[in-house]
Amino acid sequence: MSRIGERFLPHGYARLTLPAGRAILLHRRSAIVAVVLVIVTFGVAALTISTGAYELSPAGALRVFFGEGSTLDRFIVIDQRLPRATAALLVGASLGASGAIFQSVSRNPLGSPDIIGFTTGAATGGLVVILLVGTSTAATIMVGTILGGFATAAVVLAIAFRRGLTGDRLVLAGIAVAAMLAASNDYLISRASIEDAEAAKAWQYGSLNAISWPPLVPLAIVLVVVLPAALLVTRQLRVLELGDDAAAGVGLNLTRARTFTLAIGVCLAAIAVATAGPIGFLALAAPQLARSLARSPGVTVLASTVMGSLILVVADLVAQRLLSPFQIPVGLVTSALGGAYLVWMLTFAPSPQRRRPRLRIPRPKIGS
Repeated sequence: MSRIGERFLPHGYARLTLPAGRAILLHRRSAIVAVVLVIVTFGVAALTISTGAYELSPAGALRVFFGEGSTLDRFIVIDQRLPRATAALLVGASLGASGAIFQSVSRNPLGSPDIIGFTTGAATGGLVVILLVGTSTAATIMVGTILGGFATAAVVLAIAFRRGLTGDRLVLAGIAVAAMLAASNDYLISRASIEDAEAAKAWQYGSLNAISWPPLVPLAIVLVVVLPAALLVTRQLRVLELGDDAAAGVGLNLTRARTFTLAIGVCLAAIAVATAGPIGFLALAAPQLARSLARSPGVTVLASTVMGSLILVVADLVAQRLLSPFQIPVGLVTSALGGAYLVWMLTFAPSPQRRRPRLRIPRPKIGS
């Protein structure tokens, strides 16, 4: 946030006035894209709630919210379909915002929490709680995933800081740590009993099949606190995308800015893993898809947040209907979609050099 004069507004931005004479810049197309994505997301969520193996008309599903309908109708809608759709919205928003933060800090489209190891570290914390501690309550798994995510972040940052923290070093350090953690996760599962290994493996895929209201309460509380902070650091993220020299030149404390923004991203990724397990590729694809639609100069946290919700709601609908009445983990669907997205990005997406506009300097006229 800063004091912004009307005459200095960049093209495509609007000035949003805040109390105490402060203001923020708002990218107009990003805001419009976010509104459209919100409408589409809630439309898909409504379709998920009103359809399924248990036949219930949309009007019948709507009557449930007014206290009408049978006991079975209320159980199906209120206790099963609604918490699952709500979880898809909140978890997708958390991963979308987290991916936008990591890609901005690393200045790399591959710098998402699932690629650079933070999601894997959070999953390691959850598996330690499930397999070694011997408890699988929502509260203990949440504590384990958050501690695992922050511990992994500390290790990755310590490695990357050895010769100066850059985006490439952050990604490479994260990939190396993620590979070691993935091996540790497989070893933990191989040494567990059959029952514990099956439960842990099902959780490790990332699933919303057995979601209920209690695990959503801490997720909602964290998002209410952390998500506004993620939106407020957008200005710092834009400055970090300019490069270290330019960011330091405008007075930004690079170490403090990176540490604070990464802490927000790790918290968002960890709480998402604690709720639904590690869901792959969503944090990777959501920011880039949102940026393509918004045509913004950098990754937009707001549009990425809504795009993450939309992707997970659509993926969960596919997971429910693809092999109905059998349901597959939503993490498998997002992984398949993420693989297709990577193929598209490598094959058809224009390179950053091709998208960068050329600066044409007019030639001076001789004799003028």
